[in-house]
Amino acid sequence: MGGKIEALEVLWSALPRLLAGVRVTVELTALFLGVGLVSGFLVAVAQVYGRGPLRWGATVFEQVFRGVPALVLLFLLYFGLTEVGISRLAAAVLALGLRSGAYQSQIFRGALLAVPTGQLLAARALGMTGLQTIRHVVLPQAVRLALPGWSNEYAIVLKDTSYVFAIGLVELMREGTYIVARTFGRYSLEVYLFVALVYLVLVYGGNLALSLLARRLAIPGQEARAESLERM
Repeated sequence: MGGKIEALEVLWSALPRLLAGVRVTVELTALFLGVGLVSGFLVAVAQVYGRGPLRWGATVFEQVFRGVPALVLLFLLYFGLTEVGISRLAAAVLALGLRSGAYQSQIFRGALLAVPTGQLLAARALGMTGLQTIRHVVLPQAVRLALPGWSNEYAIVLKDTSYVFAIGLVELMREGTYIVARTFGRYSLEVYLFVALVYLVLVYGGNLALSLLARRLAIPGQEARAESLERM
């Protein structure tokens, strides 16, 4: 009983540091998803509507960043970019953000293809340009259709933030490791259980929020398409 009380006291005293780690983890998740959102959508548009070299280049990007493990990408960009003065944070954001973009591109690609072709033809018949059609007809629907799949990507990216521990960034996992080191491993199980619980809360809390947003923005009659995209 005394050991459990001591462990709780250690966790309580270390709570400010752990919460600081949580804040960094959330910030990294937002940065990775933001970079992935922009790059993923551009790659998806290039794959669906691009021609020749543009489509080929987008496919190469998607295959490379999906095919190389996250930790390997992180090390490649970290050791490559820090040599030219890029910070470790920027290297992490590019490595894991672009990796997320490769996965998000397939979510958006499926959503773009799910928009009925007749709507595109109707928009062009009304005099819209290709860019106007994508902006005003395709994009609003594709974003809504992509939300269920995007919530899965959120969970993956959130957990991937723990990889930055390997290049010295101080987030939740590294803060937990510092506590274990300061207590000479005496409370390792309790500390890592607490870290795991925080990840669980962040994952399921974020998924719940995104699920509610998806229901609110759902397009009547397209629920079945959104569910099929989520299963993909």
